[in-house]
Amino acid sequence: MTILPPDPDITALRMALARLRGERGWTFDELADRSGLARRTLIDLEHGHAAGNVTTWHTLAHTFDVPIQDLLGALCDDHTPSGTPHS
Repeated sequence: MTILPPDPDITALRMALARLRGERGWTFDELADRSGLARRTLIDLEHGHAAGNVTTWHTLAHTFDVPIQDLLGALCDDHTPSGTPHS
């Protein structure tokens, strides 16, 4: 019997993006200019209309100058990933 992992927390990922953008006071236009990503893509990511891909999130991590796990780690905010030592 295969046990499937919990669903990723897409809401937490969206909120991480919104938080980082908000902390810097950047509009979607500013983030688009800085990242090279389309403004519509950024809006769709932050509003949960798109999930993005690894390249998109990698670009955003570099744009915000944060480790990619600061963004993608939010996917597991509501559960402990397998292989993680429990406290």
